[in-house]
Amino acid sequence: MFSLPKIEKVTRDATVSNFLLMFGYRIFSLYFPLFLVARGFSLPQVGYTYLLIYLPIAIFSPIVGFLNHRINPAILASIGTLGYGVYALGMILFPNLIIFYLFQIILGISAALFFVSMRVILISSPLENYNRAFGWFYSAPFYAGAIAPAVGALFIWKFNFIGVFILSLVIQILTAIYCFLQLERKKIKPLDKHFNLEKFSQNYEIVLRKIKKREIFLPILISFFVLLMNGFYQGFGILSLKDVLHWSDNTIIIITAILCFLFSSVSLYLIRRLEKFKSEKSIFQGGIIAGIFSTLFGILLPYLNFLLYIIISFFQSAGALVCDSGRSGLVSQKLKENPEEAGAIDTIFSPLGTALGALISGVVIGFLGYRFLFIFGGIAVILLAIIGKKILLEGLSNYKF
Repeated sequence: MFSLPKIEKVTRDATVSNFLLMFGYRIFSLYFPLFLVARGFSLPQVGYTYLLIYLPIAIFSPIVGFLNHRINPAILASIGTLGYGVYALGMILFPNLIIFYLFQIILGISAALFFVSMRVILISSPLENYNRAFGWFYSAPFYAGAIAPAVGALFIWKFNFIGVFILSLVIQILTAIYCFLQLERKKIKPLDKHFNLEKFSQNYEIVLRKIKKREIFLPILISFFVLLMNGFYQGFGILSLKDVLHWSDNTIIIITAILCFLFSSVSLYLIRRLEKFKSEKSIFQGGIIAGIFSTLFGILLPYLNFLLYIIISFFQSAGALVCDSGRSGLVSQKLKENPEEAGAIDTIFSPLGTALGALISGVVIGFLGYRFLFIFGGIAVILLAIIGKKILLEGLSNYKF
């Protein structure tokens, strides 16, 4: 008889908060590249826009980690959620290009506040299985993605983009209230009002020494390359369907909603698998799967039909989810003594990889094209995962940093 994977209360509250945040964001984010192109943005400008969103997350994550020592992370996460609402309001105003770019940075800072603080709450909690907990947490965007695009499409059709941005603003305000009320008491590690820059530096020295160890560095490097590849998809996956296959906006909306719905139901199975595997195994296997199906996406792009696209994207997303959950589980286990720094570092990887992926793809898309962009990204991940696993298992004596 089927039963849901176990979920502790703190994991449930964090996952629900993530779901609501992502629901409020994804009602318009799927159409964001289309929105930008309609506003006259070039393909490189699309890549730069995502860079301005994701790079500030990486830059501000250590600062948020520092603040988590002195301020309840539930408060910081709630402020970050409100920042998503401010961003939605900014997209309504959108007076000029400079202000538009400024709001992308505000979104990045808000994401750093939310995701670092949520990771701190999870890492500092006495969870039975961190892979399973982060599997729940990372699957929340897929649950949101199963219904948010359809809701967003309805509001865009009925009220244009202004309507969907207003809806997002309301959702984020309600999410911030929920996040604070449910998680305000979940700070396991006591706050340190006297935490200063000297202690901050010392903690990072300790954490970085641990990360440089082969058994931690190699799996994290693999997961980073998977994130880099995901940056290609973030900016140009949807646009490739429009430009190469000439699918209409409505077709893309429908097929993406179907994909998210199917994946959200199967993600429960993946969470069960995650709790049985070591973090390192999840990272390597997830990376190889994501790389294989990214390569297939590039090879078969001109010939994709709806079913083939769903199958390929489904397995690529599954590999990425397993890899991301394994990385967070590994970081949580190895760096649990420093949850604030661990939460900041784990948060840095996702946006930095996505930002660099968006930047690289924006630069090379002009001469590589969509197909070879995804093919080269997938092959690089596969090779790195195989070589990294071989080094880790064989324990090569000449491996040094």
